[in-house]
Amino acid sequence: MPDPGLEPLQAQDLALIALGHVGQEWPQKLDHVLTGPMDLLRPALLHPMFHGSFDWHSCVHAHWLLARLLKLFPDLPAAPAIRARFDAAFTAENTAAERAYLARPSARGFERPYGWAWLLKLHAELVGTPWHAVLAPLAADFAARFRDHLPRADYPIRAGVHGNTAFALLLAADWAEAQDPALLALLQDTAWRWYGADTDCQAWEPSGEDFLSPALVEAACMARLLGPARFGPWRDAFLPRLAARQPASLFTPARVSDRQDGRIVHLDGLNLSRAWCLRRLLATLPEGDPRTEVLRAAAEAHLAASLPHLEDSYMGAHWLASFALLALEN
Repeated sequence: MPDPGLEPLQAQDLALIALGHVGQEWPQKLDHVLTGPMDLLRPALLHPMFHGSFDWHSCVHAHWLLARLLKLFPDLPAAPAIRARFDAAFTAENTAAERAYLARPSARGFERPYGWAWLLKLHAELVGTPWHAVLAPLAADFAARFRDHLPRADYPIRAGVHGNTAFALLLAADWAEAQDPALLALLQDTAWRWYGADTDCQAWEPSGEDFLSPALVEAACMARLLGPARFGPWRDAFLPRLAARQPASLFTPARVSDRQDGRIVHLDGLNLSRAWCLRRLLATLPEGDPRTEVLRAAAEAHLAASLPHLEDSYMGAHWLASFALLALEN
């Protein structure tokens, strides 16, 4: 089976999925603390930039998907609609409103760390566009939150959902590398502090609502933040039995029993994000390494399990395409 990759027709399909929901206000799941009746506002007033796609973070990474596709395929048929969407969403007024929401005392933990990292990844993708400067103050706010929070975070979060800290470090690294070397150093130091001593991963997964593999996303995080000389020995100590397809759970795509269920459908995201992580690990292996085919076959199996189901229900359609793009482009 050939190595799957992103093609223009597929890119157009992904773009149309995202364009179909980035401005869809309802239904909406808010991360919102009510401090009084004055806080009872509709999503479009609370978040004029990111009020679509069911929740704030999904709207952010849907815009990342569109920005990435626009960069990869500037002549995509959907490109004019993407540019129009960005012109409408990325305005100075909307940035100011999102920053004002973030400045509320009740919003200290808003979208930590998942939404923080996706916002930085979106901003990094907008380099070279007129929207980059517009979004810069909001990105700076989230970078400041990382700088403030990470030194106080004594322990990592190894969940398979939004709180996962390895995923956040991994996504934030692109922005930090380009914009803030001190933050990149903090991400690197934090990754080593949290995960440097981990060995012989047992991979007790998946849980019933995971969209991330705690084991594989940790490995992908370390591949991104450690240099090759440091990562190779760490990888081989953390996943010493890859050639034997062990831990077996990492090589078995998750079954998704109900794609109408907003939490069970997370498992489609798990399959896609595992494919992404497996392919990142694959890129760290030397040519001819016997683990290469093992990882490639596992990535293909995970993609095949969930790629056909991106639009089976809105519970998946409002976010899965972003994870598909991560896996396909890698």
